[in-house]
Amino acid sequence: MSAEKTPVENLSEEQAAAELAFLAAEVASNDELYHGKDQPAISDADYDALKRRNDAIEARFPALVREDSPSRRVGSAPLPTFAQITHSRPMLSLDNTFSDEDVQDFIGSVYRFLGQLPDGSIAFTAEPKIDGLSMSIRYENRKLVSAATRGDGTTGENVTANVKTIKDIPNTLPSDAPDIVEVRGEVYMAKSDFLALNAQMEAEGKQTYVNPRNTAAGSLRQLDAKVTASRKLRFFAYAWGEISEMPSDTQMGMVETFGKWGFPINPLMNRLSSVEDILGHYREIGLKRPDLDYDIDGVVYKVDRLDLQQRLGFRSRSPRWATAHKFPAEQAFTTVENIDIQVGRTGALTPVARLTPVTVGGVVVTNATLHNEDYIKGIGNSGERIREDEHDIRIGDTVIVQRAGDVIPQVLDVVMEKRPADAKAYAFPKTCPVCGSHAVREVNEKTGKVDAVTRCTGGFICRAQATEHLKHFVSRNAYDIEGLGARQVDFFFESEDPSLQIRTAPDIFTLEKRQADSALTKLENIDGFGKVSVGKLYAAINERRSIALHRFIYALGIRHVGETTAKLLARSYGTYEAFEAAMKEAAPLSGEAWNDLNAIEGIGEIVARAIVEFYKEPRNVEVITRLLAEVTPEVAAQPVTSGSPVAGKTVVFTGSLEKFTRDEAKARAESLGAKVAGSVSKKTDILVAGLGAGSKLDKARELGVQTMDEDEWLVLIGG
Repeated sequence: MSAEKTPVENLSEEQAAAELAFLAAEVASNDELYHGKDQPAISDADYDALKRRNDAIEARFPALVREDSPSRRVGSAPLPTFAQITHSRPMLSLDNTFSDEDVQDFIGSVYRFLGQLPDGSIAFTAEPKIDGLSMSIRYENRKLVSAATRGDGTTGENVTANVKTIKDIPNTLPSDAPDIVEVRGEVYMAKSDFLALNAQMEAEGKQTYVNPRNTAAGSLRQLDAKVTASRKLRFFAYAWGEISEMPSDTQMGMVETFGKWGFPINPLMNRLSSVEDILGHYREIGLKRPDLDYDIDGVVYKVDRLDLQQRLGFRSRSPRWATAHKFPAEQAFTTVENIDIQVGRTGALTPVARLTPVTVGGVVVTNATLHNEDYIKGIGNSGERIREDEHDIRIGDTVIVQRAGDVIPQVLDVVMEKRPADAKAYAFPKTCPVCGSHAVREVNEKTGKVDAVTRCTGGFICRAQATEHLKHFVSRNAYDIEGLGARQVDFFFESEDPSLQIRTAPDIFTLEKRQADSALTKLENIDGFGKVSVGKLYAAINERRSIALHRFIYALGIRHVGETTAKLLARSYGTYEAFEAAMKEAAPLSGEAWNDLNAIEGIGEIVARAIVEFYKEPRNVEVITRLLAEVTPEVAAQPVTSGSPVAGKTVVFTGSLEKFTRDEAKARAESLGAKVAGSVSKKTDILVAGLGAGSKLDKARELGVQTMDEDEWLVLIGG
């Protein structure tokens, strides 16, 4: 266009506006050709010239900067911090399979859940599992409005400005796209770009990066979006969140639609039906793995038909209709230089092998877990031998180290031919190496079995347990307090100044007041802090004075209570007050409160006992009481079940069901907001009885619980 040749200083406002529109379209078109189709139409120099001219015009006419401007894909002023975005639909993780038999079991479970014979009538998609960072990108009226990381699956980091710098991701969607679209996929760094970046860092005398995945994650979390733009991140689309109008009724169709909208989709994705074809595709991708320009760690299988996906539904943390078939772990040989003991927040003494550094799967490994005393001896959980010829692990041994994905490396076996003549069997400590308290292996009262884990009996007098409790409390999926990491926890715990000490969780929330009242050392004057960082720390702490109930429960660090269990407890009890009261009432390990706890689907006796024992300890209750004076756990959010006749009700299924499988019945009830229990109690609202219903039906009638058959249940829930 003629305006393009006109010097910027001579452009009229009308000419500038027209040229900015031209430049936005031209740069976007070349982005699509280069990154979407691998068919560049202009040289890098010409591409850079287009962007430089765009910047010059915008500098002269700042009021004309367009929403789709190339400069907005690079970012401007650094962001002060990352806010959180609540996902409209949770971003759940996938279950993993590791063998052909596991895959057969997965496919068989799909047919069983749907009540069908495994006749090959159900198609599955199979695609490479990209080793990157999960991302959800939201479009409203076809314009990119936000982007968030997976986070804890419920909320993620707002990285919108940074995602806009990724040229694979369009700023706008075609006119035929729905009004609301959330495209999900994986942000990654190509191997070639990673090697080029490391070569640049090395040439500049800077520290090189460990692997493409971590580099991609770190690049995406830069506060300055220009840094992200310089890292050449890429994207594959393969899933979705909220969509106002579904463009297809199959998984394959949805992904192909993303491709038509301008997103890169993986060319190795295929639709298959038989187990043999699915496993064959897995092996084919495995053979291509070394030659791909991106890291993959397996193949993902998904039921293709979306109506079947909906029927299959979800477990607490993963879909029933998908799984990830992981590639075999990568291994290497190295030497055990020493064996150290780490003490965790539950008092577990975990042996760790200090290794001669070795590269395994592109990562330098210096430590590997040895799990427990028996593992060092070569004994499994059931007393079986787990290594040939009863090999134990000794200092000085040459060992085989295995690493799979993000799993902590572990020592698999010993190369006996290289064992030093003076190697001695490792003597596991009988006392805690941190506090000196007696270390024991507990005996299960019910089974008489000795626990595999050795535990310190020191409790909170043990510095290691106390600091690990605090580190767990502020961890990412618990309180997630920015600026209060492991190093800061150690500093505050060791401080002798009362105004700086953090020995238990409540101390975190009184730190600012204690510092304000103190005439002694101010935190901002201590090396490593400063006035600005201290202000941010206090702000981060105060932001967490109200927190989701499941995160609060998880943060308490109760043994056996992970994120999934914490979410089950939060949903079942609704408020912290109700949860705590029930746990105290269940203390005798009998009675209604105990039975209700055990009846929650997903809570077994071991977990239930651990929770009740936690609340029987006065020191734990005292710490929580002080904590509740500073923070407020929120009421648990319940599923959106407007108009559901069973929302909030407790339902028990018993007998042989004919109209649907037990799993499908449970999933459907939970999707309607009901709580599904495994036993009948006074709190049961509905019992659905199939053929052969026995003692549960009798008890329900005895307690006056509403009972119905399958047909009545279907009428109640609307089919």
